Amino acid sequence: MSIVLAIILPLTSLILGWTIRWLYARFQLSSSEQKAERIKQEAFKEAEAKKKEALLEIKDQLLKERNQLEREFRERRNELHRFERRLLQKEENLEKKAATLEEQVQTLSSREGKLSDREIFLQNQEDKWKHELERIAGLSSDEAKTLIMQSMEDEAKRDAQVIVNKIEQEAKLKAEKKAKDILVTTIQRIATDTSQEVTVTSVSLPNDEMKGRIIGREGRNIRTLETLTGVDIIIDDTPEAVVISCFDPVRKEIAKASLSRLIADGRIHPARIEEVVQKVTKEITQTVYEEGERVLFDLGIHNMNADGIKALGRLHFRTSYGQNVLRHSQEVAVIAGMLAAEVNADREIAKRGALLHDIGKGMETDGNSNHAEMGMDLARKIGEDLRIINAIGSHHNDIEPDCIESVIVQVADAISASRPGARRETLDIYIKRLESLERIAESFEGVEKAYAIQAGRELRIVVNYEKVDDESAKIVAKDIAKKIETELRYPGRIKITIIRETRIIEYAR
Repeated sequence: MSIVLAIILPLTSLILGWTIRWLYARFQLSSSEQKAERIKQEAFKEAEAKKKEALLEIKDQLLKERNQLEREFRERRNELHRFERRLLQKEENLEKKAATLEEQVQTLSSREGKLSDREIFLQNQEDKWKHELERIAGLSSDEAKTLIMQSMEDEAKRDAQVIVNKIEQEAKLKAEKKAKDILVTTIQRIATDTSQEVTVTSVSLPNDEMKGRIIGREGRNIRTLETLTGVDIIIDDTPEAVVISCFDPVRKEIAKASLSRLIADGRIHPARIEEVVQKVTKEITQTVYEEGERVLFDLGIHNMNADGIKALGRLHFRTSYGQNVLRHSQEVAVIAGMLAAEVNADREIAKRGALLHDIGKGMETDGNSNHAEMGMDLARKIGEDLRIINAIGSHHNDIEPDCIESVIVQVADAISASRPGARRETLDIYIKRLESLERIAESFEGVEKAYAIQAGRELRIVVNYEKVDDESAKIVAKDIAKKIETELRYPGRIKITIIRETRIIEYAR
């Protein structure tokens, strides 16, 4: 019995559990269905409400658009009515204007007929008086017209020349004052010494016995020194001095330094001479490079090619007209920089072109090119700016300047060269320049005599008062100035003064 109960009770519990679970699941399912149905009904009601609301909104929108269209239609209709009224008014105005124009055309037609008759009458009168004037004057109309035109042309030329002269005088006064201010300011700001070196130098000797040691046995010492240095050593009766002559300043400096060291050392023989010359050559080469670098540093110029620095350094030992060429080039660079700053040009290009303008004088060459052409070739080789190349080539007008910096270099070079004491000039060159100035002036018609005065800085010209009037004198002065600029080279500028006077001489007897 207990076993049966033990079996029945668990089974009964199990069946009861499953039954309760099934019933609960059925209850849950029924509740979910009811809930879903309720949600469905609510959603349907909400959709109906939204549908009605949307329909109402659409009706309102349609009503608003309809009202808007009706309002626009009324406005358009009113605008068309206004436009129609304006058209009708314009049509009426046009009709009135057409009537007025027709009246005016009729009036003009009648006037035109009267004017034609009047023109014919006046033409007849003009021909009558024209023939009468020709008879009285003894000239035809063409001749009179030519005479009047010639008179008017001469008068216009005189008036034009007077105006041109007035404008030129005013421009010259302003330009001259401005140029003087710039040049004076520039010159006042520079201060450089003047060199007076020449192509011959001398070396002092402790005594005259040293001359024999320099010559050596059968002249071998002096020949060795001349061969190694490329100079001429002159030993004459000058007491305690030996003269070294050479057109190459670097070779001359090497020979001078070598000879001075040999004299101080006392050992003078070919082997020793060769040793000293080689050592001095290296030192001078180093000095050349250092001098070039020093000038570049002083002027604040950078990025110079090594060949350009060497060529610049060689100018340290070169002189021209008594000026040290390197000092002259440095001075020209300073002046060019000041002038460029005053006229708003490229200051760096002007300074660089001015420093290199005589660089061809420091080059070794066997060709026939002048120093400007050699300088241009070197500048191209070392990659300088085209404006700098042009400034080098045009500073003596070998080529035409094509930029303001080239003109500034020309002016700066002239300022440096024309300072008092800056250059020495031979008497022959000085006299030739004066003769050339007088010859150019006397080649013009009407010039009786020309006088070059103030060391060639002024040219005074006496003209024939019968051949040259006051206006023509100005033209002659301008033509002479142009011819001098074309044919001559000179420092600074030349003042041209024309003297014209009328002398009437009568004798009382």
